[in-house]
Amino acid sequence: MADLAAALEHLEVLLADAFAATRPAALRDDDLLLATAALERFGRLVDAGRARFAGEIAERSDRNHGAERLSATKGCRSAAELLERVTQVSGAEARRRVAVGQATRPRVGHTGETLPPEYPHIASALAAGAVGLDAAAMVVRELGRTRPVADPVKLDIAERELVDAAQGHGDAAPVRCTADELTVQARAWALYLDQDCPEPDDERAMRKRGLRLGRTRDGLITLTGELMPEVAAKLRRLFDAHLAPRAGGGFLTDAEREDLATQAETRTPAQQRHDVLAAIIDTAARSGEHPSIGGAAPTVLVSVRSADLATGHGAAHADGVDAPISLRAARHMMCTGGVQTVVFDDASRIIRLGSPERCFTPHQRRAITLRDGNCVIPGCTIPAAWAEIHHVIPDRDDGATHTDNGVLLCWFHHRTIDTSGWTIRMRHGVPEVRAPHWLDPTGTWRRSTTSPTRLADERERERSTG
Repeated sequence: MADLAAALEHLEVLLADAFAATRPAALRDDDLLLATAALERFGRLVDAGRARFAGEIAERSDRNHGAERLSATKGCRSAAELLERVTQVSGAEARRRVAVGQATRPRVGHTGETLPPEYPHIASALAAGAVGLDAAAMVVRELGRTRPVADPVKLDIAERELVDAAQGHGDAAPVRCTADELTVQARAWALYLDQDCPEPDDERAMRKRGLRLGRTRDGLITLTGELMPEVAAKLRRLFDAHLAPRAGGGFLTDAEREDLATQAETRTPAQQRHDVLAAIIDTAARSGEHPSIGGAAPTVLVSVRSADLATGHGAAHADGVDAPISLRAARHMMCTGGVQTVVFDDASRIIRLGSPERCFTPHQRRAITLRDGNCVIPGCTIPAAWAEIHHVIPDRDDGATHTDNGVLLCWFHHRTIDTSGWTIRMRHGVPEVRAPHWLDPTGTWRRSTTSPTRLADERERERSTG
């Protein structure tokens, strides 16, 4: 191992010197491309070594080794986490190297004999530097989906054909395929290998189901996955029930309401589905029916500097996601979930820990629900169980956490209450709502409730005064 490390260090020095002595901007076009291709060939050999070593780490970290497995002895949950910490690569890259390494390393039979790798053609091409880690990972992923059901002979043919295409071998592939082109071919092979699969559709769907949270892009977290048909049907029914809560028209004449029927809802269907899902998640977290974390209900911690809140400039951070969240989002979550002040000194030592504040109790929530019915914005159909409690007078203005200062708002209307034009006030402990000017130019304040008991009381008062 010392000899290998020394050899790699020597190559590292040579490569660094070669880079230092070369300016890509000074190369002619053809020389630039030739040098790029040569550098890629060198990189593919490095990829092969990375995969081999990752596969060995995975083997030594196998759960069959019990408490003595390598990852456990180094304080890591898995081989991928151990590799991530040793190399400083991303978790996704570490998992990719482990997957390729396991698929291309020789196996050991039940009697101790050495068996060829699961993907011998990929293993050979990778070791020779003929394919890179990205192409190898893609072939392993796509063919791996069909491996439990595919004919072994056809699977071997598919792997060999894909490796030939990657290297530009054969009449069908006179030019080397890029990794993206190889992906298209691999998926076609996967469909071919799985077309006569005797496995029932339900079992195949169970095997392929999944939900994934991706990376941050433009301040958003990508969500992808595949749902079982019955799960999708239930979710679609919830979307259908609340897809287009009408947030306008409640203060207009019939003619004006008819004209604005398609304009009052400004969200796209996709945005509405997002907001319904947000309400479902909040409802599940509040239900008390899920496992606790540290003895408490699952709670997202949001940290923000008090100075940033005071100035209105800066960002907050929520545990579990890398992307910062806006101060508006932080205020929304503070209004819903409460605040706990933590004071640090200049050396970052905690010198004061305040008590959690501004959390409406379950008893207060039930009382507010009985009074408001559901989201107080007229026309919104989000039910009370999915709604949040909004502080009408904010904490920064000395607003109390009291039923006389709390109203039901759905996730969307709560998140946008400062910018949507809707205004809420409390009069004698009863919420009143004023619509945006574009919806009701009169600016009239009106009570808003869907509570059956309150509506019955109002009808009774109308009859008695009529």
